[in-house]
Amino acid sequence: MQLQERLARTRQQAGRIWRLSLPYFQSEEKWRARGLLAAIVLLNLAGVWLLVQYNDWYRVFYDALEKRDQAVFWQQLGRFTLIAFGLIVLAVYRFYLTQLLEMRWRAWMTGSYLQRWMADHAFYRMELARYGQENGSAPPDNPDQRIQEDLNLFTTYTVSLTMGAFNAFVTLVSFVGVLWGLSGAFGFSFGGQHYEIPGFMVWAAVLYCLAGSFITHWIGKPQIGLNFRQQRLEADFRHHMVRVREYSEAIALDRGEPVERAQLGLRFSRVLANYLDLLRAQKRLIWFNSFFGQAAVVFPFLVAAPRFFSGAIQLGDLMQISSAFGRVQDSLAWFVDNYQQLAVWRATTDRLTSFEAHLAAHAAHRDAQAPVRVEGPLQTHGLSVALPDGTPLLQDLNLAVGTGERVLIKGPSGSGKSTLLRALAGIWPHASGQVALPADAMFIPQRPYFPDGPLRDALAYPEPATHYTDEALRAALREALLPQLQERLDEADAWSQKLSGGEQQRLAIARVLLRKPGWILADEATSALDPAAEQDLYGKLAGRARQGAGSLLSIAHRPGVAGFHDKVWELVPGDGLGARYRLAQQPL
Repeated sequence: MQLQERLARTRQQAGRIWRLSLPYFQSEEKWRARGLLAAIVLLNLAGVWLLVQYNDWYRVFYDALEKRDQAVFWQQLGRFTLIAFGLIVLAVYRFYLTQLLEMRWRAWMTGSYLQRWMADHAFYRMELARYGQENGSAPPDNPDQRIQEDLNLFTTYTVSLTMGAFNAFVTLVSFVGVLWGLSGAFGFSFGGQHYEIPGFMVWAAVLYCLAGSFITHWIGKPQIGLNFRQQRLEADFRHHMVRVREYSEAIALDRGEPVERAQLGLRFSRVLANYLDLLRAQKRLIWFNSFFGQAAVVFPFLVAAPRFFSGAIQLGDLMQISSAFGRVQDSLAWFVDNYQQLAVWRATTDRLTSFEAHLAAHAAHRDAQAPVRVEGPLQTHGLSVALPDGTPLLQDLNLAVGTGERVLIKGPSGSGKSTLLRALAGIWPHASGQVALPADAMFIPQRPYFPDGPLRDALAYPEPATHYTDEALRAALREALLPQLQERLDEADAWSQKLSGGEQQRLAIARVLLRKPGWILADEATSALDPAAEQDLYGKLAGRARQGAGSLLSIAHRPGVAGFHDKVWELVPGDGLGARYRLAQQPL
């Protein structure tokens, strides 16, 4: 039963590797990929053929030494030079083409995974799942590491290990016949009967390596789980350091350094503890592998010595037997020699398979539950919004905002105002119904994002800054009360950390004033501004709606903002029988 379970797990693992590998070789780069792979296979075959020639050279060369045949000696040195040069050329081009295939494969997989991760807000939904346990599955950890590091490891180990296994198989097939012919038969008597085992050296090599492989797997099996855990713990440690850098000002103001230092120390201690366990497991495996490798050096001499000393074989035959046995043993011992790499490969494959499953699950979840989206004036029909755990928040909303209208969304904290805005934007996965949104709508989040780099790129984001003239960029900054920044368009910085909260919100409004969208949806867009700046900037936003150029939908708590709106949607507690809140519409 255990054997059947192991075979089933092996088939399952092979299926995972196949499903991860196949898309590249069926992609638009398939002919280049297949050509590189075919070239590497041919180089491996040529290398094995040269090794067979090298093995035959052993016999002739050492026989010439034993016979003191100087002519054959010099002849074989010339033959050795040609074989060695051929092996050198093959090694160089095999390395180059292998690295080229790994690089191209990684580039294609990275592009494919980035496209899927960034498409349809999957990256956002997966972050929600980390906290909401969406779909009842464990949240995916550190997608950045899976795309950056795991894809690199997967392509590297898949090419190197599969080509290594192929090379070992071809070498085994090529040298088994040589060793079989050289080893002769092993005879012994038992119970008055005489027995002979043909190809004894072959069977000795098989038994030696099977025993080594079994013991290696028994000793090294814990490394698979430890490698998987090590990659996750390293990523968690790195991720927390990134968060400390991202929120450096808030941490410094709160004097939170001791807490963050303790948290980083705790995460790093977990990294070290797991690494120490992994180190111990690797030490045990190295003990055995070192013993196994050293014993393999003398093992063929011990087995073939009786025939040599009896005169049945010459010195050249003995050396050729030793060389052929070494090639067969190396082939059969491939699993032993590569167990640590196989453990890392399996852990990496498991992580990528999990990531792949989450991408597919989120795509299915999106298709099954996302609201139907159409283009047109802002309105909803039968829109229902739920929390990540499935609790109904708002149900069966039929809303509409006409051109020129200015609507204020009010309600207590936690009532779902921002979640409603996310559903209107189409990024909230726990919603159903129909949503119409104009093509020229623009959202202003409470915490805007600014890419690191030149200020002009942060201002024009997500459009290229080249779409606007320098004067248009400067005018938008002046309108947004940021005249001090208008001469810094080419200055590169981390603007999310460089600017204060109020400056960041003004820069986000400058984007709106630059792009001049017809419809503006703002979520606490001026919460960090002083009253005077808030009145000035909201007046400019609402002015576009007054002119009939579009509409304004706002979430705000401050009374001063209410005067810029003519209608209010207020979220009030529900009746306890359905959703937590209901929406009441009334003029302001």
